[in-house]
Amino acid sequence: MPSFFCFLFETNLPYQSRALKNRAVFLDRDGTLIEEKDYLSKPEQVVVFPGAIEALRRLRDAGFQLFLVTNQSGVGRGYFTLEDVVKVHAHLAAELADQGVKFERIYVAPEHPEAPSRGRKPSPQFLFDARDAFGIDLGESYIIGDKLIDLECGWNAGVKKSILVRTGYGSKVADQPEAMSRAIICNSLADAADFILNN
Repeated sequence: MPSFFCFLFETNLPYQSRALKNRAVFLDRDGTLIEEKDYLSKPEQVVVFPGAIEALRRLRDAGFQLFLVTNQSGVGRGYFTLEDVVKVHAHLAAELADQGVKFERIYVAPEHPEAPSRGRKPSPQFLFDARDAFGIDLGESYIIGDKLIDLECGWNAGVKKSILVRTGYGSKVADQPEAMSRAIICNSLADAADFILNN
């Protein structure tokens, strides 16, 4: 059974020495890694984007630790429960593990957007938590997402680059040039991995 504490989801899979790996890629969930389903709450709703798992594997093979950072306001809105989120993440973690990919940790902010929250993006707090727990060098790390708040989370944390993908809500966000001047824009998670590995 996965452990769940302080809105953290542990995959309970072994990971390599933290001393040897201090770069990370932080990923949004809905619209970035899996299809946006409007308050997804059931494991059977999970559809991973084509090429996404292979992209994550290439990043891990290059020495990047992987973290999922997701706002799940559906909990705070009363649409589903925190236990539902745990089940979705257990299903996702198992699907990725079958293909040799894992997240070091999954960070969840379940609060309503208008409620106080320690980690709800664009807050960088979960990235700081990963830095402290795993020795991550944020200045050599990346964040990938489909919303402006994902990019802002990375900027607030001081990551090397915030990358917008055009999947999910990303196409609409990319049409805001004033907000995109600091961002890298890619068509997909696979393309974002290519950018990271080539830079």
